[in-house]
Amino acid sequence: MKFSTQVKPISYLKSHTAEIVKELTEHRQPLLITQNGEAKLVVMDVKSYEEQEETLALLKLLAMGNHEIEQGKFRDVEEVFAELDKADEV
Repeated sequence: MKFSTQVKPISYLKSHTAEIVKELTEHRQPLLITQNGEAKLVVMDVKSYEEQEETLALLKLLAMGNHEIEQGKFRDVEEVFAELDKADEV
């Protein structure tokens, strides 16, 4: 696992919780926590987490759209605009 962030043991998390919360909130960089030398979890601030979730949701929508295109489930843009023009006339 490649991380460009801080790596700390779980004992550090237990003894420096308030400091970690402050640092994560200010710098918005995740913290990798290890246990027995093995990566176990990532701690991040809520705003970063929410942004990451929004990004993943958009990527899923793009992937679904690409899949539909590959299956031939799409319409020509001219056809769509023509329908919209008709709807505006009514």
